[in-house]
Amino acid sequence: MGLKKQIDRDLKEAMKSSDKNRINTIRSIRAALLEKEVSIRIGGKAELSDEQELEVLMSLAKKRKDSIDQFRNAGRHDLVETEQAELTVIETYLPAQMPDDEIKAIVHEIIARTGATSMKDMGKVMGASMKELKGKADGSKVQDIVKSALS
Repeated sequence: MGLKKQIDRDLKEAMKSSDKNRINTIRSIRAALLEKEVSIRIGGKAELSDEQELEVLMSLAKKRKDSIDQFRNAGRHDLVETEQAELTVIETYLPAQMPDDEIKAIVHEIIARTGATSMKDMGKVMGASMKELKGKADGSKVQDIVKSALS
């Protein structure tokens, strides 16, 4: 089933159960997907690829994580709870994240393949790592693993 159909079905279920947080979050996902479609539209209609849909969802999740950090630092725990609830809904549409040990194994293989030896090679390793791990691992987690492996 396509992501749009799944989102529409989930929105109907959320409306039936009167889950306001889920309704609002799913509506924001739909709006972000529609906005992306409009931005790539050329001469009529455009369909998002699975990769483009994944990018939109990852962007929404990243925004929520950043907001959670900022609200936590500001002591706004009420807003942290709201953002966390929205992030939980968004994550249901994302593929499962890789465990740290698998990420480490892939990063070490990329380091060996690229011949990276120091922090000067971080850009090269991060580029290859993110290309291979896109949608499977959080970028900040990959960055931390690459930093520890190269230092």
